[in-house]
Amino acid sequence: MSAADQAVGPAALRGQHLHLDCVSGIAGDMTLGALLDLGVPVEAIGDALAAVGIDRARLRVARAVRGGIAAVDVTVDTGPGADGLGHPPTAGGAAHAVPHDHLHGDARQVDHGHDHHGHDHAHDHHGHDHHDHAHEQLGHDHDPPHRHVGTDAHHHARGAHAHHHYAAIRQRIVASRLADDVRTRALDLFDRIARAEARLHGTTTDEVVFHEVGAIDSIVDVVGTAAALAWLAPAAVTCAEVAMGHGTLRCAHGVLPVPAPAALEILREGGGIMTSGGLARELTTPTGAAILAHAVTAWTPAPTGKVLAIGWGAGDSELADRANVVRAVVLAPRSAAAIAPGDGDGDGLWRLEASIDDMSPELAGHTIDQALAAGAVDAWWTAITMKKGRPALLFAALAPTAARDRVVAAILRETTTIGVRFDRVDRTVLAREIVRVDTAYGPLPIKLARDPAGAIVNAAPEHDACAAAAVRAGAPLKDVYAAAIAAWHHRPR
Repeated sequence: MSAADQAVGPAALRGQHLHLDCVSGIAGDMTLGALLDLGVPVEAIGDALAAVGIDRARLRVARAVRGGIAAVDVTVDTGPGADGLGHPPTAGGAAHAVPHDHLHGDARQVDHGHDHHGHDHAHDHHGHDHHDHAHEQLGHDHDPPHRHVGTDAHHHARGAHAHHHYAAIRQRIVASRLADDVRTRALDLFDRIARAEARLHGTTTDEVVFHEVGAIDSIVDVVGTAAALAWLAPAAVTCAEVAMGHGTLRCAHGVLPVPAPAALEILREGGGIMTSGGLARELTTPTGAAILAHAVTAWTPAPTGKVLAIGWGAGDSELADRANVVRAVVLAPRSAAAIAPGDGDGDGLWRLEASIDDMSPELAGHTIDQALAAGAVDAWWTAITMKKGRPALLFAALAPTAARDRVVAAILRETTTIGVRFDRVDRTVLAREIVRVDTAYGPLPIKLARDPAGAIVNAAPEHDACAAAAVRAGAPLKDVYAAAIAAWHHRPR
């Protein structure tokens, strides 16, 4: 489905819920393709690339079919005439070049990062089919003690390239003309990859060195994805799990396991949920893992909600048993959308309850997540006292008729109760909408509630988006909340 075929206009996608399906893994260009397919304007990507010195004409966006699924295929013109940030190369190699998804901190850590699922140029291209030739091209023992990253199959063919310390690359992005939110996101993505490399090789991020080769690809994937996420400003991002692949890959120094070490380390740091995916090959690259670690606010199935748009991003190679794609879905969750007669709530809701005195409280949070995933519009726990003075917990959920049995099944599965009671309830719901305000921490969504006359009676920052912004900025969550509220009250009227 192209962006023109979506049921809503691009503006309606902003501030909503974003869900990523990664059954074939994930890579930087695949993600960017999926977000463009959703309806993110290509101009938003082009403006961000121009802000860091990349000619936006180098971005090539086309449609392709992978495993029978039509998807957006993003490629980059990496022809001669400019270094990684679009500036003429200098004799000494100005610290402008940003690596592609080979942001690996050592010659021993290669080709973990073909971030496009097998592009013919072995950069950050999800390199299903390009491990050996890139791995065999390493050999940076000539320049210790720095850890080198970003080598690809073209390295030796094109001669020696400048090496760029990550600290200089980071400073280049800091000094760029990027919008604050895009800059913050791009830096967080690069930082995650550099930290993983430094940790793997026992060095510091300042000692990580990148090669010029692959720089344009890397900037397009990282800065482009950062710009797309900043434009969408999702209230929350979910992903159930990501396929990483299994088996081994060969590099110049021997055999390494799949998942690729850098991608696995990034996912570990980000608290991600992995699965093999059933394929003996690399499925997730470091840039793909960094995108998930950066963006995902909850590793759960997609919440119940109205689907607004679907985007598909293509990898390059064909997989034998599945479409080589990432799927992005924008939806309006039932808990955050205005509910009116005809939306499935006109006949009221079911209140489901279970009193439990023999379950560990550690399981409580997961039960709420599973009830919501099954279709509940709300769920909560309450401390109660049962017969004989026993302390206990009361679990309750609200569910529409269509989801009632699924929610009951989730409660019975996830708790120790042997029964669930339910009754019909009615409710009055204020109309709600999401608006964005600009803050020092980037654009943040505010949920507005309106009374029947249309007056705004409440304005509250969206927690998940504020929490993600706080983590990116290294700031207290309360400060981000305060900034969002202040921006709302001082908005232009």
